[in-house]
Amino acid sequence: MVDSLTPNLTPVNPSNLFDLSKLSKPLGEHAKRVLNALSGFEPQLPLAVAYSGGADSMALLWACHTKWPSQVRAVHVHHGLQSAADDFAAHAKAFCDSLQIPFVWVQVNAKHAPGQSPEDAARIARYQALEEVLSKEWNQEVKSIALGQHGDDQIETLVLALSRGAGLPGLSGMRAQWESAGVFFYRPFLGLSSKDLRACLSELGLTWIEDPSNSDESFTRNKIRAKVLPPLLECFPEFGATLARSAQHIAQAQSILDEVAQADLEIVGKPPQIKKLQNLSIARQSNALRLWLKLEGSTPSAAQLHELLNQIDACRTKGHHIHIKVGTKMVERQGEWLGLLQ
Repeated sequence: MVDSLTPNLTPVNPSNLFDLSKLSKPLGEHAKRVLNALSGFEPQLPLAVAYSGGADSMALLWACHTKWPSQVRAVHVHHGLQSAADDFAAHAKAFCDSLQIPFVWVQVNAKHAPGQSPEDAARIARYQALEEVLSKEWNQEVKSIALGQHGDDQIETLVLALSRGAGLPGLSGMRAQWESAGVFFYRPFLGLSSKDLRACLSELGLTWIEDPSNSDESFTRNKIRAKVLPPLLECFPEFGATLARSAQHIAQAQSILDEVAQADLEIVGKPPQIKKLQNLSIARQSNALRLWLKLEGSTPSAAQLHELLNQIDACRTKGHHIHIKVGTKMVERQGEWLGLLQ
C-alpha cells in the first residue's frame, strides 16, 4: 500500500556525489555494451524507470536517458525497512536532478504479514506502488516501466526455483516483459551481468548506493549470490547466457501446456465436469486443473493437486463426496461438476 507520494527530502548537492564531466566524453567499451543491450528494446514512450539508486537501476536509468533524452521518468520506492532509506531516496533524487530527469518517490508499507517472507512482502508492495504511481503521475501518459534485474538475478531466481522443486512456470525464470493493470513492465538487462553494469558506471564516473541488506545472508537469495554463484560462474563463465536460453525453452514448453490446458477446459468445462475430466490422462487432468484453479485465483501445492486427482479418480458413484482444500480455496463435488468455495 502506498503511504505517500513525493514526501519531503533533505536536499543533496549532486556535485558532491557524481562526476558528471565523464558523461560528455566518448563512451568506453562497457558503457557501449550496456547501451547496446537496449538495441531491441522499443517501449511506448515516455518511459519510466524503477530507480532504487543501486548499480543496476542507475545503469538502466543512464542508458534509457541516453537513448531517449527527455522521454524518461524515474520512480523510487521507499520501503521504510531500514534507517538508510531516506539517504537512498535523496541520492536518487540528486542524480535525477543532475540530469534533469523528472523524479517521483513513493513510500510504502512493506512489512510482511505472518507466514509471509519479507522479500515477498517488499516485492508485492513495490509493484503495487509502481502501478499506482503511473496511474497518477505525469498526466497518466506513462504506460511503460523498465526494471533493472539482470542475468545474475535470473540465475539466482532459477537456482531458488530448483531448490524449491518448482515446475515449469518457476523454472522459466523472470519474464522479460508483461502487463498488469494497464502498465507494461520490461526487464531489458537480462542478457547482462552485474559485473557489466558496475563496470559501465565506473567508466562513467557514477557513484551508486550499496544496500547493506544485500549482504545479509539470512535471506536465501543473498546466500545464493554469495555462496553459490561465484564458484558456479568460475566453472562455467557463460552459465548466465546458457541458463537464459534454457529458461526460454522452458517458457515455450509452458506456453504449449497452457494452450493444451485451455483446449481441454473447453471440453471439460469451467467448472470442470468430473466424468469428462476422467476421460483425460492424469497428466492432462493435472494440467487442466492447474489452469482452472489459476483462473479462479488459487494455486495448489503438488500434494494438494495429487490428492485432488486421486479423489477425482475415485469419484465413480453418485454418493462419492469431494471436499478438499486446494490453494486458498475448497474444491468440492457439486453434482456432476467440481465447484469452488472460498
